[in-house]
Amino acid sequence: MSATLHVIFGPSGAGKSSYAQSLARREPAVHFAIDDWMARLFVADMPDPIEFTWVMERVERCETQIWSVAAGVMAAGTSVVLDLGLTRKGDRARVAEIAQACDLPLQFHFVTAPRDIRRARVLARNEVKGETFSMFVTPQMFDFMEGIYEAPDAEELAGAIVSEST
Repeated sequence: MSATLHVIFGPSGAGKSSYAQSLARREPAVHFAIDDWMARLFVADMPDPIEFTWVMERVERCETQIWSVAAGVMAAGTSVVLDLGLTRKGDRARVAEIAQACDLPLQFHFVTAPRDIRRARVLARNEVKGETFSMFVTPQMFDFMEGIYEAPDAEELAGAIVSEST
């Protein structure tokens, strides 16, 4: 059985991190979470207010390193779970292009929930600081991410595994 590239995407607070961690345990696979990398490497230096360009430059740096390590893991025959956010359609298309160019078996997983539930989860996660907590997400940060999120269309969801919580 060959290694599979599992790619998790969806809006903030949908449960992507919990889903990705659970999937990685079941597969088994190596889990890469962009929030963990961003929190450890850049959050201490984040400007206030948040600047989109600043954030995206650092996300790109983290993604480049994650891809490098993930490629090695898959070459060794182990599946990978990428939890990169992928809030925009173009980001998801880029991942699909990379997987196709590298001939990697790819499975998208779309995780979603209603906005009010997602917002409540994010605020609760700030207080509890449980297993999926990597950084404090202010209501302004949540709103910022909501503003750039692009929901998938039917074509994008055609081959995806969909998980919706309420």
